[in-house]
Amino acid sequence: MENLTTLKDVLEYIHKKYPDRPAVTFVGDTPLTYHDLYQKVAEVKAYMQSIGIKKGDHVALLSESMPHWSVAYFAITTMGAVAIPILPDFHPNEIVHIIRHAHSKMVFVSESLLPKIEDAKLDEVKKIVLINTLEPLEKEESKDALKEIIDKGSKEISKLKQAALKMAQKEKAEPTHPRPDDLAAIIYTSGTTGNSKGVMLTHRNLVSNAQAILKIVDVDFNDRLLSVLPLSHAYEKTIGMIAPFIQGASIHYFPKPPTPRLLITALQQVRPTVMLIVPLIIEKVYKTRIQPELNGKFILRTMQKIPGLRKFIIKKAGQKLLQSFGGALRYMPIGGALLAPDVEEFLYTAEFPYAVGYGLTETSPLIAAMVPGGLKLRSTGPAVPGVQLKIHDPDPQTGVGEIWVKGPNVMKGYYKDPERTAEVLTEDGWFKTGDLGYVDEDGYLFIKGRIKNMILGPSGENIYPEQIEAVLNEFECVAESLVYEEQGKIVARVFLNYEILDQKFGINHLSETQVKEKIRELLEEIRQKSNEQLAAYSRISKIIEQTEPFEKTPTQKTKRYLYVN
Repeated sequence: MENLTTLKDVLEYIHKKYPDRPAVTFVGDTPLTYHDLYQKVAEVKAYMQSIGIKKGDHVALLSESMPHWSVAYFAITTMGAVAIPILPDFHPNEIVHIIRHAHSKMVFVSESLLPKIEDAKLDEVKKIVLINTLEPLEKEESKDALKEIIDKGSKEISKLKQAALKMAQKEKAEPTHPRPDDLAAIIYTSGTTGNSKGVMLTHRNLVSNAQAILKIVDVDFNDRLLSVLPLSHAYEKTIGMIAPFIQGASIHYFPKPPTPRLLITALQQVRPTVMLIVPLIIEKVYKTRIQPELNGKFILRTMQKIPGLRKFIIKKAGQKLLQSFGGALRYMPIGGALLAPDVEEFLYTAEFPYAVGYGLTETSPLIAAMVPGGLKLRSTGPAVPGVQLKIHDPDPQTGVGEIWVKGPNVMKGYYKDPERTAEVLTEDGWFKTGDLGYVDEDGYLFIKGRIKNMILGPSGENIYPEQIEAVLNEFECVAESLVYEEQGKIVARVFLNYEILDQKFGINHLSETQVKEKIRELLEEIRQKSNEQLAAYSRISKIIEQTEPFEKTPTQKTKRYLYVN
């Protein structure tokens, strides 16, 4: 593998090695080749230089995942400017705050997200570019003018191409080469604490992590990725864009938010070989399609009690699941949160090609990973090449302590926040993750939960809410749960799968009083059965019905701070 240290190195390398290979496309559309990508990056970069954007300037990127996202991102970073990717799900107030806080000089925005900023006062922003067409918008242009640009697409000789011609000689005379330790991006995390942080990632951070992934995952130019996660998150950007680019793979994006029907069609059309997901996606598929089939028929339930037959039945179900994903899947990396134990056991037994990873935005993101052929249930695998991890101050009995990480993937710090940076980065370069875990004799990492979420038991025991939630979530009628402490007691909020409740109890045909009584009985049954599987000090004292799904971060982690006092 080439020694690549900056995103400019990556762009030059992929253009030289895979010029005619398809790089990015919308599902069913004509792809941009790596040469096309390179040319568009050059045009956008030249335009940015023509309006005075220079090395070190901050440029915001507010868009859903799409082919031109990578064009804008590489244009920003390869000229030495700093990309500010903003998650599309952020509230308009938060988006405007980020653009201002980062002192963004320019904004790339998609047509659908433009309304979130079009009326905001952004004094430092010199220009807004519509990412769908890569055409600049003048501040005085009306919505009618915008519609005309959308309807007609890019002009025959676009403003960008004109700028590219003008700036071509200047670029040769004054080349901009970002250095490995220059900032490439500042990613504002939504986190689960309610307080976004600007994570400063360098070129070395991102490129080294992408190359580390490629040392353990066999991806090449024949691979096809179907993207379902936001590129503005480090997980999708590094593992789902930069790493596949280095190997010349092609990436397919949805032209609009994927409905279940659109997703099924795309899976059969693209037949992806690699697909990054978060646990909630595969857990929903398991609970709505696999579990009812395995548990719904008496004969299948009976046959599963015979060990040999059980594995055969589950493998057959796994093959059916693989076909539903297009039938060509070789890797399905799952990250962003812990995977439910029952779902992982099914995938493991079915020999489904899943891979589990662990990381944070602050680590670019991957710290540890486990791929097909080296799986160990409930582990996130060993540290990826070049990354060190250790357990700080482990418990003498359990070996559990805070996970600390060191390596070329560790962030530079939090933007304009030296105090918070000092809290998580030691003087000798270790990053304190805030997660609890232990490492086994084979070097495999096991996550227990967040330090902030941990509950202290009556006699000093460590209680991990995530583990109790895993028990609750195994119940077929439980869609998701949240466990916390209230007045010294363990309390759970449970969002039920009302479709399954109707199948089992016909709740749609009951009176409101009857429904309430049936749910009360069900929650008490779940509480009692869960407590049979839990240690005495971690038993649930009360379960409350959560009547709406929990609010999530873009990686589908529950925003705990909204529900826990």
